[in-house]
Amino acid sequence: MFIDRARIYVEAGDGGDGMSSFRREKFVEKGGPNGGNGGRGGDVVLIADKNLNTLIDFRYKRKYVAKRGGQGGTKNCTGVRADTVYVKVPMGTLVRDDVTGAVMADLTEDGQQYVAAKGGRGGKGNACYVTSTNRAPTFAEKGEPGENRWLKLELKLLADVGLVGYPSVGKSSIIAQVSAARPEIAAYHFTTLTPVLGVVRIDEERSFVLADIPGLIEGAHEGVGLGHDFLRHVERTKVLLHIVDVAGVDGRDPVDDFEKINIELAKHSERLARRKQLVVANKMDLPEAEENFNRLKEHVEAKGYEIVKASAATGEGLRELMYKAYELLGQYVPEEDEEELSRFDEIDPDSFEIVEGLDTDYEVRGKNIERLVAMTNFDNDEALYRFQLIWKRLGIDEALKEKGVEEGQTVRIRDMVFEYKDNN
Repeated sequence: MFIDRARIYVEAGDGGDGMSSFRREKFVEKGGPNGGNGGRGGDVVLIADKNLNTLIDFRYKRKYVAKRGGQGGTKNCTGVRADTVYVKVPMGTLVRDDVTGAVMADLTEDGQQYVAAKGGRGGKGNACYVTSTNRAPTFAEKGEPGENRWLKLELKLLADVGLVGYPSVGKSSIIAQVSAARPEIAAYHFTTLTPVLGVVRIDEERSFVLADIPGLIEGAHEGVGLGHDFLRHVERTKVLLHIVDVAGVDGRDPVDDFEKINIELAKHSERLARRKQLVVANKMDLPEAEENFNRLKEHVEAKGYEIVKASAATGEGLRELMYKAYELLGQYVPEEDEEELSRFDEIDPDSFEIVEGLDTDYEVRGKNIERLVAMTNFDNDEALYRFQLIWKRLGIDEALKEKGVEEGQTVRIRDMVFEYKDNN
């Protein structure tokens, strides 16, 4: 089954907690701190695999969770780093953030990787907090939480040449004739329900990938027929072979068909309207084809397109057609990506904002303060004192006062809720 869209959840592992411990050795009256750091949590990494061609696996498994890092040990031993969870996806997979829709990665090459969720760093052991004024710290950090998010995966086929046109114009028959692909072929609309890829070999050294794109009819860009599902697969093709039933078997007008398909391509993407396009007058072996061909040829050439004759039934003209397509591939000039990868401006990690809370009077949001809360052991007096020092250094206390916080009001930071007390 061909599946080209999926929604998955990725969750990296939390960092391991740091250890609070002291040397206990014979003849050493007061051993110093020797608590080790926690290990880093495992990442979740998407990796493009050339052997996959569908996202069907994600219908059965949607959640990918890495393990947390190992806890720090005594004798300054660092906890074990958790293994990375690798998630294989087909080449041509576009990765979007589920909430914002922003493009996070475009995996087009075999082996290309994207860190979808980064594991948290391990908490520092108490040995890291020895100072000239505190020779025996008792506190250690908790591990940093790992990242987690929902992602949308979209597969866009990687093909050099795309076959477009109305249903039953002969696209499937052409790809079956010129490659080893074996699509379903029948005399009714929408026989092909999924894109079909085939490799066309010009000779021993030259070849290209040909794709049969189904579902294009009038209104395809709005989801009529199967167009909404498969128009995206045309976007990566470098050359379009526009197949037209020049015999008008179903009573349609070839000129009208040609115009309507091009309108649909342009409405979906202006880039497609500029794509190299070769018009193929198929079914030349049937009656009325010659008369219609002359009319279509005049119209097409007036638009600046080249047109060639072909018959998928007899094989006539197909070899010459493939040579022509290969020549056009050599003339392809890459365009800038329509959707650029999201770039997030580096912000000051110490920055924060104070907003009205949903279940509290105020809520403080900021990278470092939220991380500090998650990694602080509030049951330890030394750790609590350290938290208060950083709290003041960041200027959160003053900022709350400017917002009008009053004694006894509640403030949330991440999962921690506390009552505000003015100690000044």
